[in-house]
Amino acid sequence: MIRLNSKFKTKKKKIRVGRGIGSGKGKTSGRGVKGQKSRSGVAIKSFEGGQMPLYRRLPKRGFNTINKVHIAILNLDKIQSFIDKKSIKISDTLNSDLLKKLKIINKNSFKLKILGTGEIKDKINIEANLASKSAVEKLEKVGGSIQLKK
Repeated sequence: MIRLNSKFKTKKKKIRVGRGIGSGKGKTSGRGVKGQKSRSGVAIKSFEGGQMPLYRRLPKRGFNTINKVHIAILNLDKIQSFIDKKSIKISDTLNSDLLKKLKIINKNSFKLKILGTGEIKDKINIEANLASKSAVEKLEKVGGSIQLKK
């Protein structure tokens, strides 16, 4: 019986292929004889021996719109954390241009949406395209304002 936590080595020696008959993996190096797989530099990705591959048997799903409008989403707790880190000043009007400049939102986003997850402590003015009801309520309760662009 071999105990795992004993002094025995658990590392197995690597098999060196193509090193003579006596090694057990000589001559063809375990690749068999002839055929595409015996040659070097061949990777048959998703080839199933002429059978219709799985990715072609399954139906197509979904649709990717070409002119999709990318909306950047920002929660109140995230805004508060940036205020605490002093990357956003309370005196500034928070809009998509400022956020893109600070690299908080993606430069490819067209619209900005403010969501109401978390709490905000500081009074801040926000200029956004969209906002949730809870976000508007929480901002107004603190004394801040949100201006929605059309």
